[in-house]
Amino acid sequence: MTMLEICDLRKEYRTGRATLHALDGVSASLVAGRTLAVVGESGSGKSTLGSIVAGLETATSGTVTIDGTTVDRRAFRGPLRRRVQTVFQSPLQSLNAKFRVETTLAEPLRVLLRMSRSEASTRVDELLDAVHLPRELRHRRPAELSGGQQQRVAIARALAPDPDLVVLDEPTSGLDQSIRGHIVNLLRELQAERQLSYIFITHDIDVAQAIAHDVIVMQHGRIVEEGGREVLTAPTDPYTRRLLDAVPTLDPARRRRHLRLEALPAAAVPDTPVGAAINPPSAHPFDEETAP
Repeated sequence: MTMLEICDLRKEYRTGRATLHALDGVSASLVAGRTLAVVGESGSGKSTLGSIVAGLETATSGTVTIDGTTVDRRAFRGPLRRRVQTVFQSPLQSLNAKFRVETTLAEPLRVLLRMSRSEASTRVDELLDAVHLPRELRHRRPAELSGGQQQRVAIARALAPDPDLVVLDEPTSGLDQSIRGHIVNLLRELQAERQLSYIFITHDIDVAQAIAHDVIVMQHGRIVEEGGREVLTAPTDPYTRRLLDAVPTLDPARRRRHLRLEALPAAAVPDTPVGAAINPPSAHPFDEETAP
Protein backbone atom coordinates (compact mmCIF):
# COMPACT_ATOMS: atom_id res chain seq x y z
CA MET A 1 0.00 0.00 0.00
CA THR A 2 1.33 3.45 -0.94
CA MET A 3 1.84 5.53 2.20
CA LEU A 4 3.66 8.56 0.77
CA GLU A 5 2.72 10.54 -2.35
CA ILE A 6 4.80 13.45 -3.64
CA CYS A 7 3.12 15.37 -6.46
CA ASP A 8 4.72 18.09 -8.63
CA LEU A 9 6.75 19.46 -5.73
CA ARG A 10 8.51 22.78 -6.27
CA LYS A 11 10.72 24.78 -3.96
CA GLU A 12 12.13 28.17 -4.85
CA TYR A 13 14.59 30.34 -2.97
CA ARG A 14 14.81 34.00 -3.94
CA THR A 15 18.17 35.74 -3.64
CA GLY A 16 17.82 39.33 -4.76
CA ARG A 17 16.63 39.25 -8.35
CA ALA A 18 17.61 35.63 -8.89
CA THR A 19 15.46 32.58 -8.14
CA LEU A 20 16.97 29.22 -7.26
CA HIS A 21 14.78 26.26 -8.20
CA ALA A 22 15.81 23.72 -5.56
CA LEU A 23 12.96 21.41 -6.58
CA ASP A 24 11.37 21.62 -10.01
CA GLY A 25 8.31 19.41 -10.40
CA VAL A 26 9.32 16.36 -8.35
CA SER A 27 6.81 13.50 -8.12
CA ALA A 28 7.42 10.17 -6.38
CA SER A 29 5.77 7.63 -4.11
CA LEU A 30 6.76 5.22 -1.36
CA VAL A 31 5.10 1.92 -0.52
CA ALA A 32 4.76 1.17 3.20
CA GLY A 33 7.63 -0.90 4.57
CA ARG A 34 10.01 -0.09 1.72
CA THR A 35 13.03 2.17 1.25
CA LEU A 36 13.16 4.91 -1.37
CA ALA A 37 16.76 6.00 -1.98
CA VAL A 38 17.18 9.57 -3.22
CA VAL A 39 20.54 9.76 -4.97
CA GLY A 40 22.40 12.74 -6.41
CA GLU A 41 25.27 15.17 -6.06
CA SER A 42 25.37 18.00 -3.56
CA GLY A 43 22.95 20.70 -4.73
CA SER A 44 20.69 18.24 -6.56
CA GLY A 45 17.75 19.01 -4.25
CA LYS A 46 17.65 15.70 -2.43
CA SER A 47 18.01 17.15 1.08
CA THR A 48 15.42 19.82 0.33
CA LEU A 49 13.01 17.07 -0.68
CA GLY A 50 13.65 15.24 2.58
CA SER A 51 13.17 18.41 4.62
CA ILE A 52 9.78 19.07 3.06
CA VAL A 53 8.61 15.50 3.61
CA ALA A 54 9.74 15.75 7.24
CA GLY A 55 7.86 19.02 7.73
CA LEU A 56 11.04 21.04 8.28
CA GLU A 57 10.48 23.20 5.19
CA THR A 58 7.44 24.32 3.22
CA ALA A 59 7.12 23.73 -0.52
CA THR A 60 6.51 26.63 -2.88
CA SER A 61 3.90 24.50 -4.65
CA GLY A 62 2.88 20.88 -5.05
CA THR A 63 1.73 18.42 -2.41
CA VAL A 64 3.06 15.75 -0.08
CA THR A 65 0.54 13.37 1.48
CA ILE A 66 1.07 10.60 4.02
CA ASP A 67 -1.81 8.14 4.14
CA GLY A 68 -4.04 10.85 2.70
CA THR A 69 -2.97 13.58 5.14
CA THR A 70 -1.38 16.62 3.51
CA VAL A 71 2.03 17.38 4.95
CA ASP A 72 2.31 20.97 6.16
CA ARG A 73 3.28 22.76 9.35
CA ARG A 74 -0.23 22.46 10.74
CA ALA A 75 -0.26 18.69 10.18
CA PHE A 76 3.03 18.38 12.08
CA ARG A 77 1.39 19.88 15.14
CA GLY A 78 -0.79 16.76 15.17
CA PRO A 79 -0.21 13.01 14.73
CA LEU A 80 2.35 13.43 11.93
CA ARG A 81 4.80 14.84 14.44
CA ARG A 82 5.04 11.37 15.92
CA ARG A 83 4.67 9.38 12.71
CA VAL A 84 7.51 11.05 10.77
CA GLN A 85 11.01 11.28 12.23
CA THR A 86 14.39 12.35 10.87
CA VAL A 87 17.99 11.18 11.22
CA PHE A 88 20.54 13.77 10.14
CA GLN A 89 24.01 13.53 8.66
CA SER A 90 25.95 14.74 11.68
CA PRO A 91 24.74 13.25 14.97
CA LEU A 92 27.18 15.36 16.97
CA GLN A 93 25.48 18.50 15.65
CA SER A 94 21.92 17.18 15.89
CA LEU A 95 22.27 15.81 19.44
CA ASN A 96 22.22 18.28 22.33
CA ALA A 97 25.79 18.31 23.64
CA LYS A 98 24.59 19.02 27.20
CA PHE A 99 22.11 16.13 27.35
CA ARG A 100 23.01 12.67 28.50
CA VAL A 101 21.81 9.87 26.22
CA GLU A 102 18.96 9.03 28.59
CA THR A 103 17.65 12.61 28.43
CA THR A 104 17.89 12.70 24.63
CA LEU A 105 15.89 9.49 24.30
CA ALA A 106 13.39 10.25 27.07
CA GLU A 107 12.41 13.67 25.72
CA PRO A 108 10.29 12.47 22.74
CA LEU A 109 8.77 9.78 24.96
CA ARG A 110 7.62 12.35 27.50
CA VAL A 111 6.52 14.98 24.97
CA LEU A 112 4.97 12.91 22.17
CA LEU A 113 3.84 9.77 23.99
CA ARG A 114 3.11 11.37 27.39
CA MET A 115 5.03 8.68 29.25
CA SER A 116 5.76 8.97 32.94
CA ARG A 117 9.36 9.32 34.08
CA SER A 118 9.57 5.65 35.09
CA GLU A 119 7.93 4.46 31.86
CA ALA A 120 10.34 6.57 29.82
CA SER A 121 13.33 5.21 31.76
CA THR A 122 12.34 1.64 30.97
CA ARG A 123 11.76 2.52 27.34
CA VAL A 124 15.22 4.14 27.09
CA ASP A 125 16.81 0.78 27.93
CA GLU A 126 14.67 -0.90 25.27
CA LEU A 127 15.73 1.67 22.66
CA LEU A 128 19.40 1.16 23.48
CA ASP A 129 18.90 -2.58 23.12
CA ALA A 130 17.21 -2.02 19.74
CA VAL A 131 20.22 -0.17 18.32
CA HIS A 132 22.73 -2.56 19.95
CA LEU A 133 24.24 -0.13 22.45
CA PRO A 134 25.15 -1.09 26.03
CA ARG A 135 22.63 0.26 28.52
CA GLU A 136 25.37 1.89 30.59
CA LEU A 137 25.90 4.40 27.76
CA ARG A 138 22.66 6.10 28.83
CA HIS A 139 24.70 8.19 31.28
CA ARG A 140 27.12 9.55 28.68
CA ARG A 141 27.01 12.73 26.65
CA PRO A 142 27.51 12.81 22.84
CA ALA A 143 31.16 13.89 23.03
CA GLU A 144 31.92 10.77 25.07
CA LEU A 145 30.71 8.47 22.27
CA SER A 146 32.29 7.36 19.01
CA GLY A 147 30.81 8.48 15.70
CA GLY A 148 29.06 5.17 15.17
CA GLN A 149 27.63 5.24 18.69
CA GLN A 150 26.41 8.81 18.21
CA GLN A 151 24.54 7.82 15.06
CA ARG A 152 22.99 4.84 16.83
CA VAL A 153 21.71 7.22 19.52
CA ALA A 154 20.27 9.46 16.80
CA ILE A 155 18.52 6.45 15.28
CA ALA A 156 17.19 5.42 18.71
CA ARG A 157 15.82 8.94 19.22
CA ALA A 158 14.01 8.70 15.88
CA LEU A 159 12.55 5.34 16.93
CA ALA A 160 11.37 6.63 20.31
CA PRO A 161 7.87 7.84 19.30
CA ASP A 162 7.26 4.68 17.23
CA PRO A 163 7.21 6.34 13.78
CA ASP A 164 5.96 4.93 10.49
CA LEU A 165 8.32 6.92 8.24
CA VAL A 166 11.94 7.87 8.87
CA VAL A 167 13.76 10.39 6.67
CA LEU A 168 17.49 9.61 6.76
CA ASP A 169 19.63 12.42 5.35
CA GLU A 170 23.14 11.10 4.58
CA PRO A 171 23.19 9.07 7.84
CA THR A 172 26.40 7.20 6.97
CA SER A 173 28.46 9.79 5.11
CA GLY A 174 30.64 10.83 8.05
CA LEU A 175 31.48 7.30 9.15
CA ASP A 176 34.30 4.91 8.38
CA GLN A 177 33.37 2.38 5.71
CA SER A 178 33.17 -0.60 8.05
CA ILE A 179 30.96 1.35 10.47
CA ARG A 180 28.71 2.38 7.56
CA GLY A 181 28.09 -1.29 6.98
CA HIS A 182 27.03 -1.81 10.58
CA ILE A 183 24.63 1.15 10.44
CA VAL A 184 23.06 -0.03 7.17
CA ASN A 185 22.61 -3.52 8.59
CA LEU A 186 21.00 -2.02 11.70
CA LEU A 187 18.58 0.03 9.61
CA ARG A 188 17.58 -3.02 7.58
CA GLU A 189 17.06 -5.01 10.78
CA LEU A 190 14.89 -2.28 12.32
CA GLN A 191 12.85 -1.95 9.15
CA ALA A 192 12.08 -5.66 9.12
CA GLU A 193 11.20 -5.73 12.81
CA ARG A 194 9.08 -2.57 12.88
CA GLN A 195 7.72 -2.37 9.32
CA LEU A 196 9.32 1.05 8.92
CA SER A 197 9.33 3.06 5.70
CA TYR A 198 12.51 4.96 4.83
CA ILE A 199 13.45 7.86 2.62
CA PHE A 200 17.21 7.39 2.40
CA ILE A 201 19.07 10.41 1.03
CA THR A 202 22.63 9.71 -0.09
CA HIS A 203 25.36 10.31 -2.62
CA ASP A 204 26.93 6.94 -1.75
CA ILE A 205 26.02 4.50 -4.53
CA ASP A 206 27.21 1.43 -2.61
CA VAL A 207 25.03 2.26 0.39
CA ALA A 208 22.04 3.03 -1.84
CA GLN A 209 22.39 -0.35 -3.55
CA ALA A 210 22.56 -2.09 -0.19
CA ILE A 211 19.47 -0.56 1.37
CA ALA A 212 17.10 0.61 -1.38
CA HIS A 213 14.02 -1.09 -2.76
CA ASP A 214 13.31 1.85 -5.08
CA VAL A 215 15.53 4.65 -6.35
CA ILE A 216 15.17 8.16 -7.72
CA VAL A 217 18.19 9.98 -9.14
CA MET A 218 18.10 13.78 -8.90
CA GLN A 219 19.96 16.50 -10.76
CA HIS A 220 19.33 20.25 -10.49
CA GLY A 221 16.07 19.75 -8.62
CA ARG A 222 14.58 17.24 -11.04
CA ILE A 223 14.27 13.47 -11.18
CA VAL A 224 16.30 12.22 -14.13
CA GLU A 225 15.80 8.50 -13.54
CA GLU A 226 13.69 6.30 -11.28
CA GLY A 227 12.90 2.66 -10.79
CA GLY A 228 14.00 -0.32 -8.73
CA ARG A 229 17.48 -1.07 -7.44
CA GLU A 230 18.55 -1.95 -10.98
CA VAL A 231 18.71 1.78 -11.73
CA LEU A 232 22.07 1.74 -9.93
CA THR A 233 23.45 -1.23 -11.88
CA ALA A 234 21.97 -0.73 -15.36
CA PRO A 235 21.11 2.97 -15.71
CA THR A 236 19.66 4.45 -18.88
CA ASP A 237 20.17 8.16 -18.17
CA PRO A 238 23.62 9.65 -18.99
CA TYR A 239 23.77 11.50 -15.67
CA THR A 240 23.20 8.31 -13.68
CA ARG A 241 25.89 6.58 -15.72
CA ARG A 242 28.30 9.41 -14.88
CA LEU A 243 27.50 9.02 -11.19
CA LEU A 244 28.33 5.32 -11.39
CA ASP A 245 31.48 5.94 -13.41
CA ALA A 246 32.73 8.30 -10.68
CA VAL A 247 32.54 5.63 -7.97
CA PRO A 248 35.97 3.96 -7.64
CA THR A 249 34.61 0.72 -6.17
CA LEU A 250 32.56 0.09 -9.31
CA ASP A 251 35.63 0.14 -11.55
CA PRO A 252 36.97 -3.45 -11.78
CA ALA A 253 40.28 -2.24 -13.21
CA ARG A 254 41.08 -0.39 -10.00
CA ARG A 255 40.08 -3.30 -7.76
CA ARG A 256 39.08 -0.84 -5.07
CA ARG A 257 37.87 -2.32 -1.84
CA HIS A 258 34.07 -2.52 -1.80
CA LEU A 259 32.00 -1.43 1.14
CA ARG A 260 31.20 -4.70 2.85
CA LEU A 261 27.66 -4.68 4.19
CA GLU A 262 27.46 -8.14 5.67
CA ALA A 263 27.18 -8.23 9.45
CA LEU A 264 30.55 -8.25 11.19
CA PRO A 265 31.28 -9.23 14.79
CA ALA A 266 31.18 -6.16 17.02
CA ALA A 267 34.53 -7.10 18.52
CA ALA A 268 36.13 -7.24 15.08
CA VAL A 269 35.06 -3.74 14.04
CA PRO A 270 34.39 -1.48 17.04
CA ASP A 271 32.47 1.80 16.69
CA THR A 272 35.56 3.97 16.79
CA PRO A 273 35.64 7.38 15.11
CA VAL A 274 37.80 7.01 12.01
CA GLY A 275 37.93 9.44 9.11
CA ALA A 276 36.75 8.30 5.69
CA ALA A 277 37.46 9.69 2.24
CA ILE A 278 34.34 10.75 0.39
CA ASN A 279 34.40 11.12 -3.39
CA PRO A 280 31.88 13.62 -4.76
CA PRO A 281 30.38 12.13 -7.94
CA SER A 282 31.71 14.94 -10.13
CA ALA A 283 35.27 14.66 -8.81
CA HIS A 284 38.06 12.44 -9.98
CA PRO A 285 38.32 9.27 -7.85
CA PHE A 286 41.13 9.09 -5.34
CA ASP A 287 44.02 6.87 -6.31
CA GLU A 288 44.31 3.71 -4.26
CA GLU A 289 47.75 4.72 -3.01
CA THR A 290 46.58 8.11 -1.66
CA ALA A 291 43.12 7.32 -0.30
CA PRO A 292 43.11 7.02 3.51
